[in-house]
Amino acid sequence: MLGAGARRAEKELTAVFVKQVSKPGKYHDGGGLGLYLRVEQNGARFWVQRITIREKRSELGLGSPPLVSLADARQAATDNKRMVRAGGDPLAAKRKADGAMTFDIAMDRYLANKTAGLGNEKHKAQWRSTLLAYAIPVLGRMTVDSITPRDVLHCLEPIWAEKTETASRVRQRIEAVLSWATVAGYRSGDNPARWKGNLSELLPKPSKVAKGSNHPALMLSDVSRWWSDLQHREGVAAQALGFLTLTAARSGEVRGMTWGEVDLGARIWTVPASRMKAGRDHRVALTDEAIALLQALPSATSAGPDTLVFPAPRGGMLSDMTLSAVMKRIQEAEEKAGRRGYFDPRSGRPAVPHGLRSTFRDWAAEEGQDRDMAELALAHAVGSNVERAYRRSDMLERRRGMMAAWGRFVRGESSEGHIQPNVGGQ
Repeated sequence: MLGAGARRAEKELTAVFVKQVSKPGKYHDGGGLGLYLRVEQNGARFWVQRITIREKRSELGLGSPPLVSLADARQAATDNKRMVRAGGDPLAAKRKADGAMTFDIAMDRYLANKTAGLGNEKHKAQWRSTLLAYAIPVLGRMTVDSITPRDVLHCLEPIWAEKTETASRVRQRIEAVLSWATVAGYRSGDNPARWKGNLSELLPKPSKVAKGSNHPALMLSDVSRWWSDLQHREGVAAQALGFLTLTAARSGEVRGMTWGEVDLGARIWTVPASRMKAGRDHRVALTDEAIALLQALPSATSAGPDTLVFPAPRGGMLSDMTLSAVMKRIQEAEEKAGRRGYFDPRSGRPAVPHGLRSTFRDWAAEEGQDRDMAELALAHAVGSNVERAYRRSDMLERRRGMMAAWGRFVRGESSEGHIQPNVGGQ
């Protein structure tokens, strides 16, 4: 049996070999058809034909054994060779027969096989959620053969510096989907999401990007003025950003929020463990203003439990970039008016949605709010494993009072309800 990457220059594959081989690698068939069996690390197997079409080297996916036998693969490869010699294009013919393969369809088909081999449910959800959040808004309706490195770059640039680890995973997952599309015969040529010698020339290395840096946050003196600017913004994204601010929740928690998670009567939003970074349920105390914001939404009275509270205009979940875009537009309006805008006091960078959690934490510290309450509000782990095992309360009602005080601060009111002086406006 040949090892990984070995070539069979003259000897042909056999049906028995195809049935038994399991070692990852490329196993070439003889006969000059450019046919080989590709065996992946996860055991998946594909027939692939390497062929030159109109002076361009391409790889055609011919299906997978045992559904496509060795004899079937050889016949398909022979037919492709004949078509090329006659001046035809078997790759174009396959695309026409299969219909346009868009990235969102390719993602679904790839994940159907990929996630079946993942035992961790959270890991499965992460694959899909990261692609839905960062890749689909840009690449979703594009055909896989039309995607360029510039398109992939458009997905990654907004988060490369601020969410480097996530961005790296997104790039790897886009590359995996497009690799599947190549093997399946829907595209050919270099993978536009490849790092080495491709995106590596356009983006700084992840290791060179500052690690552990905080997300740019609003200065406390800017909060009420920024909130006032946000109130003049319309649209679902602006409403979601407002709700995020009032609850100090993460962007993904708000964007994936469904009406079934909300109990308006009890004034509680329960984020299920499957959507939480820590992997456990998190209860959020909803203030009067947060409740009012939810009740004003068009779907508040008619939506089902699985309906998104803040859906994208064209359906599905809002992207993280959409919320970031609201803050960018507020910043741009400030600069256009000749003002500096809203910058993080430490990094000097414009504030971003996730930085609002840091702003909340700074406020809690300045106001002398109980540290554990503030950390619980942010869904952070508090205390040692032993302490957490014995703690039975999540301080929900006490947190409700803290979040009400935070809301008053956001609106520019003091604890007695008076308007605070606006400083730092210029």
